[in-house]
Amino acid sequence: MPGTWWRCWWWGGYLALSGHRLRLNRWIALGAVSVCGTNVLFSMANKLTTAANTIVLQFTAPIFVILLAVLFWRKKPERLDLAACALVLAGVVCFFMDSLEMGGMLGNVLALISGLSYAGVFLLNDLPDADPISSVFWGDAASVVIGLPFLLRETAFTQTAVVSVVILGAFQVGLAYVLMCIGLRTTPAVTASLISGIEPVLNPVLVAVFYGEEIGRLALVGAVIVVASVVGYNVIRGRRAAAGGAEAGTSADTAL
Repeated sequence: MPGTWWRCWWWGGYLALSGHRLRLNRWIALGAVSVCGTNVLFSMANKLTTAANTIVLQFTAPIFVILLAVLFWRKKPERLDLAACALVLAGVVCFFMDSLEMGGMLGNVLALISGLSYAGVFLLNDLPDADPISSVFWGDAASVVIGLPFLLRETAFTQTAVVSVVILGAFQVGLAYVLMCIGLRTTPAVTASLISGIEPVLNPVLVAVFYGEEIGRLALVGAVIVVASVVGYNVIRGRRAAAGGAEAGTSADTAL
């Protein structure tokens, strides 16, 4: 996980520039475990099963977000949340259907557990006395410690490999985590986890657009399902919020 090493540098720079004070308590540590678990389990699963299996199973995260919210915060999920989760997961499965395999049971189990860890990442802001920025920093730092022995065993340090790792670690994941932590301040965990479902299908689509790789019809259907479900979900939520605000304003005017 050399990319995680570069992410730690990114976070160090972000903390210095933003003046954000690094903190640590049991809730921040719990968030760090979620971040570290996501990093480590995804990397291990990717070695033990297919990339498609790993991606699909990790993106069960929205389902785990709902389950954890029910268990620990007694938040009853709305039908809209459940329907959106089912559609997004179905879309991701369709997209990677041609690459899914039954083998690699240990890898599949680790990928599923990484989905649980990933759900914890989206709930960082809901923990008592939380600090998502600190949780991600400590989680990445722990990932570096765990992954360092494996990095030392690598022998292929070509220029292309090193540059790719730096770019992926610092921008594709590091910057993404910074923006996600900022977004989680005002975005519900279920909504954020559903929006993240666009990422695994958008990546191959962009490769197809810019490098000419072909995408199967079923994969295209899956991509449409994911994007349409996420957009539709947010539009409906936005309309409900606007309607609720209008009703609240009307009630206040009536009371006056």
